[in-house]
Amino acid sequence: MALGKIKVDTLEHSTAGSLDTQYVVNGSAKAWSHVNGAGTTINDSLNVATYTDPGTGQGYQNYTNNMNSAFYCQTNFSQWTDPASGNAYSVDGAGNVETTRCRHLHYENGSLTDPQQRFINIQGDLA
Repeated sequence: MALGKIKVDTLEHSTAGSLDTQYVVNGSAKAWSHVNGAGTTINDSLNVATYTDPGTGQGYQNYTNNMNSAFYCQTNFSQWTDPASGNAYSVDGAGNVETTRCRHLHYENGSLTDPQQRFINIQGDLA
């Protein structure tokens, strides 16, 4: 059985206008997830196979389809457990970005802490 190709430059919706396909290829998220604070449940996601929690405040988002290289953009956000502290932040775990997964770290007052929610967004090229 022969497989065919569909080639288009623009996608058009009957009532909502049109979209250049380059935006779909270059401008949309290639993976994202919304994970509970304990890192045990993926609430919703795109291109995420699993979320691994190796310890307090740490996690790995494992891709269903790998990234083309480790030079992609990762954006993290966490909902901290103590908003009054005013000193919480998420980082990507510098030096731990891979084509198959990315690392997410959450700190509160200088210590790794499990947040209430974890949000991770990946922009780049798929393999």
